[in-house]
Amino acid sequence: MTPLQTLPKTRDGAGDAGGLRGMRRPAVAAALALAVLIAGGCSGGETAVSSQGAGQAGAAGGGNDRTSSEAASPSADGADTSGGAGRVRKGRGGATGSGSAASAGATATGLAKRPRIPRGVTPGYMVFDTAAGKVTTQYRAHARYRSASVVKILIALDYLQSRPRGSAIPKSDLALLQPMLRSSHDNAATALWRRGGQTAIIKRMVRRLKLTDSGPPPADKPGFWGYTAISAADIVKVYRYLLDRAEPAHRDFILGNLRKATQCGADGFDQYFGIPRAVPKPWAIKQGWSGYGSVPPVRCVKVRANSMPPLRAGSDGAATARNASASSPSSAGVPGVDFTRPVLHTTGLVGTGDRFIIVLLTSQPAGATWQSSVSRMTTLTKGVYRAGGGR
Repeated sequence: MTPLQTLPKTRDGAGDAGGLRGMRRPAVAAALALAVLIAGGCSGGETAVSSQGAGQAGAAGGGNDRTSSEAASPSADGADTSGGAGRVRKGRGGATGSGSAASAGATATGLAKRPRIPRGVTPGYMVFDTAAGKVTTQYRAHARYRSASVVKILIALDYLQSRPRGSAIPKSDLALLQPMLRSSHDNAATALWRRGGQTAIIKRMVRRLKLTDSGPPPADKPGFWGYTAISAADIVKVYRYLLDRAEPAHRDFILGNLRKATQCGADGFDQYFGIPRAVPKPWAIKQGWSGYGSVPPVRCVKVRANSMPPLRAGSDGAATARNASASSPSSAGVPGVDFTRPVLHTTGLVGTGDRFIIVLLTSQPAGATWQSSVSRMTTLTKGVYRAGGGR
């Protein structure tokens, strides 16, 4: 039963019964009994259900994004997953609420759940619940970022799709693919990038995976795989493709290596930020970072020697893309992509049975240190994970 609301106090401190004062006791009792019956009949009705149901709709849709182009919550395929602004699920009472009250409740719930964005950080994120088959939270999901090392998933997938079905991967190519996916090895990525035709790799992936925001690096920087344009929504599509549509051998190879991501990147940076620090295992991750130089401020203590030649700043497009120095290209050829600020990205599959796909892309404050950036990133990842339904 919905509890009766406490009567408001009058100036003299007495409860104002809305004109019942002065009536005889039997009449007062009858009026109160009628009020109880009316209240009992509203239990589980529109007002009560709208509050609970709107909360569910808000959690599913991610709330109304005042600063994003998506007011509802489209799925990674573009389908609306918000449940409708004026439609909510059934509450415990079995009734269905609708209308502006439900819409307002959904908006308020979504806004309340959105994580606080650290000062100076420009994020774009999306969480997809693979069990429910829908987006559970998003913010600026179609905003474009330079990919840094996240593009290595596409480089690997394109390589695998170029080979005859069922053919074994040569050992020499395994020596490139495994460190590229597990330890984010730049020179390995550069070798495969050149072999696959550089920007032709991205054009093939955009077409095959139906990516809407991604694109190749600027025309004057075709060797800079780290300048590939991506969005959170598109990278969610990539993971969904791997889970649902890719050849099983391709899926198992790429995700199997991402599940074995090393703490230390091949360049000495600690890549256990974001998902690995914020979310409980199991997870499979592909991280990205650019704009922090070629030498980490504190070298990852668990880094192991690699048989491949060490990365040299400026030796190729990979090293320069990692630095994102003052010579970065103009964004005129790649609209909406910031090539000047440092970027830090965390992406992957999270939970038993790969329950969630989490993609969080960020531009960090100009001149930000590595330590401050990874701290902000991990804190934000925790909030995004919870907003998306993680516990």
